[in-house]
Amino acid sequence: MKVEVECARCLLHRGVFEITEATNDSSLQFEIASALLGLLAKEFKPTAVPAYVGTERDRLIKRMTDNADPYAEIKRRSNRKALEFLPFARELVLNESSPELRFRKACLCSIVGNVMEFDIPGHTFRCEDIGGLVQRAEDDLAIDEVAEIFDAVKKARRILYLTDNAGEIALDKLLVGELKTVGAQVIVAVKGGPVINDATMEDAKYVGMEKIADDVITTGTDAVGLMPEQCSREFLNVYGSVDLVLAKGMGYVETLTELDLAFPHALLLRTKCQPVANFLEIERGKNVAKLML
Repeated sequence: MKVEVECARCLLHRGVFEITEATNDSSLQFEIASALLGLLAKEFKPTAVPAYVGTERDRLIKRMTDNADPYAEIKRRSNRKALEFLPFARELVLNESSPELRFRKACLCSIVGNVMEFDIPGHTFRCEDIGGLVQRAEDDLAIDEVAEIFDAVKKARRILYLTDNAGEIALDKLLVGELKTVGAQVIVAVKGGPVINDATMEDAKYVGMEKIADDVITTGTDAVGLMPEQCSREFLNVYGSVDLVLAKGMGYVETLTELDLAFPHALLLRTKCQPVANFLEIERGKNVAKLML
């Protein structure tokens, strides 16, 4: 997926927010903002991929502020709030009458968790909204290929689950559990280093993902989405050994669609920005469960 003009506003807006989270030094803030404008002037062109530019923006800010994780406190709050909601969501899943319906409900809860992202222009989120979003998740499902994904899951012996945001990863536990119930071995991958509010190993351990998944690894990089050329050998070995990938969030839409995929990948997300919604040819603020063959 390539950038749209609107991506420039988001890349800058999120950069400014991150700069102010990373440092209180006003002189340094101006210096980094100037450097960020220079980065965007160089990299923002019609052939650019949003996730690639966003990754370089975050690396610039972390490097210049010497702050490895500007979103650290936001991620901690997200994890706590999501864990408070988890029992309610788990009950919704367990109340379904068949493995397929439980899988569907777990998918929807996981997708709704993808709203837990901050500072995207036009995207507002409050933790207290999650319950209502889960209740109307079916109505918001603009691309519904859950049944096709479930069929792919039943055929898979080994599945890689690519997480997105902190907080959200707590709800991912429900879907990982259903994948295992179907009979697959499930390896969960988090980011290898902080990038925006994406989940890292610290977040996975905080929510107890290692108690559900067969293994929890990292991508070996702090890149948004999936950039194989930047991933660790360990991750690539796992990626090359699975039958199916489930990928959470918009960053994977932006990056996986740039790759030649050799096996099925399922995209699970909420369209929180207009360019991703446009790419998927749906409205903004909708749920997506899409199988890429």
